Formats: sequence, structure tokens, C-alpha cells
Amino acid sequence: MKRMGHGIVIFLLICLSIATVQGGDPYVYYTWDVTYGTLSPLGVPQQVILINNQFPGPQINCSSNNNIVVNVFNKLDEPLLFTWHGVQQRKNSWQDGTPGVQCPILPGTNYTYQFQVKDQIGTFFYYPTTGMHRAVGGFGMIRIFSRLLIPVPYPDPEDEFNVLIGDWYTKSHATLKKFLDSGRSIGRPQGVLINGKTAKGDGKDEPLFTMKPGKTYKYRVCNVGIKNSLNLRIQGHPMKLVELEGSHTVQNTYDSLDIHVGQCLTVLVTADKEPKDYYMVASTRFTKTILTGKGIISYANGKGLASPDNIPEAPVGWAWSLNQFRSFRWNLTASAARPNPQGSYKYGGINITRTIKLVNSASSASGKLRYALNAVSHVDPETPMKLAEYYGVADKVFKYNLISDEPPTSLESITLAPNVVNGTFRDFIEIIFENHEKSIQSYNLDGYAFFAVAIEPGKWTPEKRKNYNLLDAVSRHTIQVFPKSWAAVMLTIDNAGMWNLRSMLGENCYLGQQLYLSVLSPARSLRDEYNLPDTQQLCGIIKDLPKPPPYSS
Repeated sequence: MKRMGHGIVIFLLICLSIATVQGGDPYVYYTWDVTYGTLSPLGVPQQVILINNQFPGPQINCSSNNNIVVNVFNKLDEPLLFTWHGVQQRKNSWQDGTPGVQCPILPGTNYTYQFQVKDQIGTFFYYPTTGMHRAVGGFGMIRIFSRLLIPVPYPDPEDEFNVLIGDWYTKSHATLKKFLDSGRSIGRPQGVLINGKTAKGDGKDEPLFTMKPGKTYKYRVCNVGIKNSLNLRIQGHPMKLVELEGSHTVQNTYDSLDIHVGQCLTVLVTADKEPKDYYMVASTRFTKTILTGKGIISYANGKGLASPDNIPEAPVGWAWSLNQFRSFRWNLTASAARPNPQGSYKYGGINITRTIKLVNSASSASGKLRYALNAVSHVDPETPMKLAEYYGVADKVFKYNLISDEPPTSLESITLAPNVVNGTFRDFIEIIFENHEKSIQSYNLDGYAFFAVAIEPGKWTPEKRKNYNLLDAVSRHTIQVFPKSWAAVMLTIDNAGMWNLRSMLGENCYLGQQLYLSVLSPARSLRDEYNLPDTQQLCGIIKDLPKPPPYSS
């Protein structure tokens, strides 16, 4: 046998070390060039954000436990970060891509994200968390498939399609940001897009998707907009819900589905109607002026244009949407990303160790519009809070627990500061979102899935717990809160790290309606959290500090 070259030996050693650390799970690699481009999604030329010249961006395809490596080259003229919406980043908040955790990727530089989709399946998406970038693109689908040995609770579809719906502004992200920085609202969007476009209905539209008669297809749908809940329907075709934000669901059938900002779901659609073209429609909910986006779904070898005369109307009012939420149930007999049935987790029998009640509000600070949670409006410091915490200089960057677990009696006077709440590792907590406003809210929590146990009108009291679904509430990561209503979620905070809880409404989040949940492992052990990656970018006051000793076991 010939002797191996020195370089090959080193390469094999590196591969062996990677396999040891990650348990030999496969790697999936992507390289992204992030640039500006000019497109006209609503007929008006405007600047958008492209990834590899694509809008929306390229999809990420992987299976449970795969390791994802994304090398991002920032060719914009502003700092950039990406978050992987719904990916739990177990033990690895370093890769979560929020400004409270990571230093931004500076213009003209690159950064490589590396994370594992540990024990997850389902439909998710990514988007930029810096500035108002998400308003003009940079988003795309993440598809996490079940491992081959773990069956899904429905037959394999003929094919599957990505559907990214969202409201859309024709102004640039810089203009929207300038509005918000000056104290103004960004106002209403100008339209709704489906996969970055909307059909004109003139008979010349290219179909978004083509189905073969008699076949069943999987549609993965995410609301990637920044303001409006959207109702999705397909002309003449019922939709069978099979997955919601990483959980298999009881397979109810719906004529239309409300999908709130930041939410994702998966449906099955069977091509069992007359072979011709049909409209897919996404329209705004809870708005005085209804904005509508359309796309064409075509039958293979079908004849006939989609009829504009019998497009189904969206439902009216939010009581309908609340009832639909209550119809969503976890499929207790299906396997999840692990072989055991996903519903075997008896969350309803765990004692609650802490209740955090959050009330959102809009107010004015120094004459400028701000949004807050429990009267604190979050401001990102120059040094990411997670890095300050890791380097032992948190007290120089932020103060813990500026908000208490109960909102103050008055929400009019707000504090502008980094908003960080301490959580006790492995506590089972309850979070109540109470919305006193006239508009709908949507919240996301990074790092976790929570059980969405209740949404009800009015104000929350402990007595409301008797109305919780303690058996088969869907495990998910985003939840809407209707006007003058509350929502309750429950979860075990067993994922060490610094995790962003935010309003998914772009304007609200940018102007402070968010916080970070700091969950520290007392053991400071690799069993609970990974070390700071050697490749992590450093900034702010920790940039030149000596690196803390790594966790050794």
C-alpha cells in the first residue's frame, strides 16, 4: 500500500474529529452570496435582497440531525445576520443569528454558520434579523425531512411545493428604517406576494405549480411578511393539515387557513378537480382594506384558465380564526424526529415553577414611537449580550430582569434598555401574552418549542388555567394573540443559551417589542452548552479581552 500524503492524513483526522463531535451525522453545505438587486414584485422597480441572485432565497434541504453549514458572503453595504426561524439550536445559541447573541457580518466579509437540526422535522424558514432587511427579501424555506427509518403519518406525496406568502412594501428597507428611526410608523403594506410575485390574471401568468390529475401533493407554507396575518385558500381544493411548526397534527381538512406572521404549516392537496388552472389566494386578515396576492396552480395537460368569478372569499372577524386555532391538535400517535410517539410527553402533569406575564404596549419616548413588553423597550447594545455574559462583563453591558414577571400597573412610561430576563435551567414555565391593543400580535421564541395551550378573549387570571388544553396542544414556536385577548404557552427551559423572544411584526420588533431569555447551565458543561466557536466574530468591549477557558466536559 502506498503511503498517504501528509495533507490527506490531516484531512482524515479533521473528518474523524468532526464525526466524533457530531456523532457522525451527515453534513449539508451551502454558500450564499447576499447582494442587492432590482425587481418589480408589485410592478414598481425597487431594491430587494437576493441570495445567489434568487428572490426568495434558495431553500435549505436536510433531514433530522443533519449538520448544516452555510457560508454567508455579505455583499450588502450594511451589517447582516440570519436567523433560522424555528430551528432550536440545541446547546448552540451561538448560531442563532440574532443581534443579542452574534456580532454582525460586516460588509465585504463572510461568516460560516454551523448548526444541527437536532431531533426536528417540519417546515421552517430563514430571514435576516438586522435592520429592516426582512421587509425586502433575504428569506427562504427550510425543509427538514424525517429520517428514513421513522415513518411520517401519511403516504408519500407525488411532489412537494414551497409557498412563501407575505405582505409587501414597495419602499426600500433603508426608507422603512428611516421612518422608524424618525418616530414614524411604516404604515400599511402595498400588496401581498406568493413566492415573490402575484398573478395579473391576464391569462399570461406562469403557473407557480403543476399537479398531475389524481395525485396528492404536499404544500409547505410560511407567512414571511412583517405585518399582516394572511388567509390562504386554493380555488376548489380543500387542504389537509399534517404538520404545524415541527409537529405532526391531527389531520383535519380546511377550505382556508389563517397563517399569522412568522408561522409555518404543511398541507396535503389532491388534484381531483376538473383539469384546468386554479387560483391560489392569500389575502390580509383584520384589515380595513383587504390586500390580495394570487398565483396559478395548473393541472398537467389541463385546459382552461383560472376563473376570476368564483374565487372563495376569506372569512371575516377573528372569532373564526380563534376557532380554527382551537381545532389544531397534536397527533399523539405519530412519531416525531425520534422513534417514540411525539405525544408521549405528558406536559399537562408537570408543575409550573414560574409564570411570566407579558403585556405589549405602544408608547412615545422623546417624541418617538416605541413598542414595549412590560414597559421596557429593548435596545441592542454594541456588545451582544450573550458574548458579554460569556466573557464575564455582563454588568458593563446590560442589567438582568428590568421587567418583573408581572406587568406594571401603568404601561405609559417606558424604559429604553437591553431587556434580558434570567431563566432557571430546566424550570417548567408558563408565559402569558396579554394584548390590550386593537391589532393582532404574533410572537416567536427562539431555542424552544412550546405547548400553545390556550388563546382566549379578555384578560388572563390563574382561574383561566382550567380552560387549558393539557393533553394535545401543538408543540410549536410561534403564537398569535388576538386583539384584547391573551395566549398561554408552557415549556421546559432546558436549552442553555441566550434566546430571543420577539414580536414577529417587523415594525414592533425593530422598535423594541422583544426581550432575551438568558438560560445558564450551573454546571458550565459541554453536556449543556457548546463552547464559543473559534470562528465566532467578536465586537464591542469584549473584542480584545482574553478568551475565557472552555468547558472541559
